[in-house]
Parts: sequence; structure tokens; C-alpha cells
Amino acid sequence: MTSVRDEILEVLNREKIGTMATVENGKPYSRYMTFQNEDFVLYTVTNKHSEKVEELSKNPYTHILYGYDNGGFGDTFVEIEGKLTEIQEEGLKNKLAEFFTGIFIGNKDEMVTLKIEPIRMRLMNKKGEPPKELEFTNDH
Repeated sequence: MTSVRDEILEVLNREKIGTMATVENGKPYSRYMTFQNEDFVLYTVTNKHSEKVEELSKNPYTHILYGYDNGGFGDTFVEIEGKLTEIQEEGLKNKLAEFFTGIFIGNKDEMVTLKIEPIRMRLMNKKGEPPKELEFTNDH
């Protein structure tokens, strides 16, 4: 029998696109984003002049829907509550840039690499089962 951790990791490793929500003036805004993951930590890139960078500078918390297969009711997906920070470490930024270069639109000098550390993940719609929740501390 697989654990909820294994089931969530399977979704994170299988899919690369999700919707990421931010908040501006008390209202939620969602957009599709491409992610790379390292275990349960997600990474993405955006333009440093984008609205989401400004929104996240005011409120670093995000909510992500990840892994919906679009096959109909019952598809497995993950709800992710996380806290976002900008990556400054050049080695990690360069490593991730290889994955995101073909996806990022714009001047590479304007690319910002973002790290989403999970607070809570919920595995949803697992063949009609109730959600399975995974809480995180700083040790993942």
C-alpha cells in the first residue's frame, strides 16, 4: 500500500503545469504556470516585471492546483498551500534555467526564479476517496 506522500510525489513528478493563485487588493488571481519539483518543493520562473512578482512581494503565500489530467470527474490532483521566495543562489538558478529556458518568454536577464515551499498538500479525487492531507514542517 502506497503512502499519501508517495501518491502526491507521483502527481508532482508526472505533471508540470498547474494554476498558481496570488492575492491583490484582497482578490485572488490565478494563472497557469509550469513547475519543476525537487521532492515536495516546487520551482517556477516568471518575468521580474510581472504582476505576480509584485503581488507575491506583498503576500508570499500561494495556492496551487496541480496535476488534473482533464480526463473527467475523478482525476487525481493536488491542492498545494505554500510560501514563495525568490531564489538568489546562482548555482540553483542556473540548474533550473536549463529546464525553463524553452518555456520562458522574454529576455533571460528579466527571469526570476521562484521557490514554493509547501505548508500543506491535499491529494484530491483519488477514485472517489476523501481527500488525503499532508502537513509540512521545515523538514519536508
